Amino acid sequence: MKQNTLKSILPDTLKANYLILIEIPIVVILGLLSKFYPGPYREWVNNSLGGVFYVVFFILIFALFARKNRIWLVSLSVLLVTSGLEFLQLWQPPFLQAIRSTFIGRTLIGTTFVPSDFSYYVIGAVLGYILAYNLKKEV
Repeated sequence: MKQNTLKSILPDTLKANYLILIEIPIVVILGLLSKFYPGPYREWVNNSLGGVFYVVFFILIFALFARKNRIWLVSLSVLLVTSGLEFLQLWQPPFLQAIRSTFIGRTLIGTTFVPSDFSYYVIGAVLGYILAYNLKKEV
């Protein structure tokens, strides 16, 4: 009798994405740790390096729904949206300020426009592309 492995009994969607599903919590943990890092270069890690993890996280999430040959489009889209959110920080209406006053709001949409953050978004997009492309399996 043929022995079933975990990969052979999973639906095709999970077969193509199980490595990404394993990686997402790791990226979330690294991103959260970067927000609370107390050591050397604390300001940089807390405020800038987290942008890399932020972009990688969203690329991995959307890569779950994309074919392997479209990961570049996912990465570019996340980079553009993230850059748009950075510009959105220049707008300070009361409803956005209320959202930004919470930890989740600060984490998701930011509080202060910092032009150097764009470089971290680009790094995150490149790393996210490489990671998602290499983790995504053909079914």
